[in-house]
Amino acid sequence: MNRTSKLPKQKRIALVAHDGRKQDLLSWVKFNKTTLSGHFLVGTGTTGKLIADETGLPVQRLISGPLGGDQQIGAMIAEEKLDILIFFWDPLEPQPHDPDIKALLRIAVLYNIPTASNRATADFIISSALLSDDYERILPDYQRRLQTVQEDD
Repeated sequence: MNRTSKLPKQKRIALVAHDGRKQDLLSWVKFNKTTLSGHFLVGTGTTGKLIADETGLPVQRLISGPLGGDQQIGAMIAEEKLDILIFFWDPLEPQPHDPDIKALLRIAVLYNIPTASNRATADFIISSALLSDDYERILPDYQRRLQTVQEDD
């Protein structure tokens, strides 16, 4: 059995980027500034500051990713306080907080939110008609699944 959760017309969008991808994300945000201005933006430390300073868009800033910002984003997703994750991560640079990144991506999949890890996917998300409309996302009933697993133990 599944349940649904409504994503509102004004989406809550997390913007995250590793150092090697910050300029790419900034370029994408500048290109999509008009569209993004109609939504609520959240960013981890440096990325949030960079976007706010360079675009004038209001961004709720969390702490830096390696200091726990990725976990803050994950918690907001789990609490259904974020609707979209735009996370330009750097696949060529090892990150000291790789377990946090994996956990964040796992939570995004678990809670079935649109997630972009590159510009092409972010372009598809931002150009979707669903971005500016209510959307009923389907969430699997993990509680029931966990109960079944515990009963089998």
